[in-house]
Amino acid sequence: MLDIARLRLLRAVIATGSIRASASALGYTPSAVSQQLSALQRETGLRLFDRVGRGIEPTDAGRTLAAESESLFEAVSKLEGVVGDLRAGRVGSLSIGYFGSAGATWLPRVVAVLREEFPELRLDLRMTELRDGLTAPDIDLFVEAARAEAQPHAEIHRLADDPYLLVVRTCDPLAAHDEVPLAALAERSWVDNDLQRGACRQVLLDACAEAGFAPSFVVETHDYATAIPFVSTGIGITVVPRLGIGDLPEGLTTTRLINPSPVRHISVAVRKAVADHPAAIRALDVLDEVVGD
Repeated sequence: MLDIARLRLLRAVIATGSIRASASALGYTPSAVSQQLSALQRETGLRLFDRVGRGIEPTDAGRTLAAESESLFEAVSKLEGVVGDLRAGRVGSLSIGYFGSAGATWLPRVVAVLREEFPELRLDLRMTELRDGLTAPDIDLFVEAARAEAQPHAEIHRLADDPYLLVVRTCDPLAAHDEVPLAALAERSWVDNDLQRGACRQVLLDACAEAGFAPSFVVETHDYATAIPFVSTGIGITVVPRLGIGDLPEGLTTTRLINPSPVRHISVAVRKAVADHPAAIRALDVLDEVVGD
């Protein structure tokens, strides 16, 4: 019988493309993840990964096993939710997936309203940015990828178009302009601010490619809140979606980008099975209100 925990690790590693990233996201050490993957290979008798340089690359067998286990995790997740509700005497649950900047900006009001109007509802909040192979939540806030995967079991609604802004020091010559061509940043040093395989980062990289260059990253961070203070030091500039800007430190400002203007498209997926659930309907109403403010 296959070990479910090891299958979950397999799916996470394939989704992130990195043992280290998966270990960090799931609370394991990289060595522990490697050991569990080796055990899964012995358990299945399959070669699930190949060594490529210092990293790994999933084999066709590994990808197939991860994909075919999706229905298993959907069933396990549903069963665990039922057990939890029965144990606690709750009447129903709703899971909401989110990515960092949307979670910080939009979800607090959504959760507050749901807690007030549906006090017996169990809310399950999940950061789904890494797409670690877990089953899809009932409601999922996500950034559309260039090649979006079909979601036959969900209804998709566009929530917002979120333009990227240049973050620079106020003493930078670029700060004097209301708009800056993206190509003007080709020779600048950049502070990276997102997950390597993140959809938000890819939107920016695609726009830079359209402008004829690839960013020169001199510092690598994985979130906007960390990247922005680096700009204050003069190390480089960074480009952040408007939703992720927050309160800028003193001495920094933002400028619009043009030719092209990078924009990430934020949507919400609602599983058809819960589309008529009163709490799901209310959550979408509140989201529309929050996004429109």
